[in-house]
Amino acid sequence: MSDHKQQQPAPGRGKVLEALARAERAVFTRPAPKSAKAQVKFLLTRAKGSTKAVAERLGVSRRTVERYRAGKLTTPQKRLQAALVEETESDWQPQVRAQVRAAASSSRGMMVEVTAYFGFTCTGSSDDGRERQITTDISPTYVKQILELQEAGATEEDLHPIVAEAITESYFTEWGTRADGLRADFTAVSSISFRF
Repeated sequence: MSDHKQQQPAPGRGKVLEALARAERAVFTRPAPKSAKAQVKFLLTRAKGSTKAVAERLGVSRRTVERYRAGKLTTPQKRLQAALVEETESDWQPQVRAQVRAAASSSRGMMVEVTAYFGFTCTGSSDDGRERQITTDISPTYVKQILELQEAGATEEDLHPIVAEAITESYFTEWGTRADGLRADFTAVSSISFRF
């Protein structure tokens, strides 16, 4: 994975939420607008021309939005540039995103690759907790729960237990064929990525 894709999470987002956003961006069939002018025009189209709505979304004045739309300003400051990319990509190709999410939630599932500290509780004995790098499939049932939580505005802390439960089912208990009663929790997530 390139350094660009392994960038730090956006402000206010944790690693799991950012990994879900990267996975969605990876399924786009066309690249999202890159220039500030094109991004502002796209956001204005989505907001039915309301400069007030776009300004509120980006945390800038209406006049700033108008200047970018007209091409009078072309190089946004870092915070605005990050907001433009974030907001544009969150609205880009909603039908493609919806199709992929629906398929992952109903039949395909998705792949997760995570490096984190895993601790265990179970009846009987188990390995002590330690950092592990795990790549495994997640069942559609868990994908649906994860995506629903994401859409409902869940925090990183809300998502950790369900992602840990999904990894436990597929990786540690092998879909219920071994280690009955095992529960794994993960903390100190070093890296995580999802693939639809």
